[in-house]
Amino acid sequence: MEYELKPSHFFLQQIGELSDEAKRIVEDKLRLVKINPFRNKRLHGYNLFLFRIRFEDRRKEKRVVYLVDKPCVKVLCILDRDKDYKDLKKYLKSLGYL
Repeated sequence: MEYELKPSHFFLQQIGELSDEAKRIVEDKLRLVKINPFRNKRLHGYNLFLFRIRFEDRRKEKRVVYLVDKPCVKVLCILDRDKDYKDLKKYLKSLGYL
């Protein structure tokens, strides 16, 4: 069973700011998420099925955060790793998940 990817408007804005190489990496990894969204590391501390995808853009570590809500996978945002997920709570509130 393949899952349906549903990117948020915020994610679509953020991916437009990435380099071409990073966009290609994220697209490839999201194709794998469609097949098995539980393959990546789960984010703890929230009562949601949140997972993250690691990638690098312009020598900076970044994370794509997505929510598994069967049969959909909602791609929420891209976080800078150096901020230690501090913006995640703000993004989740703005999207109505907290």
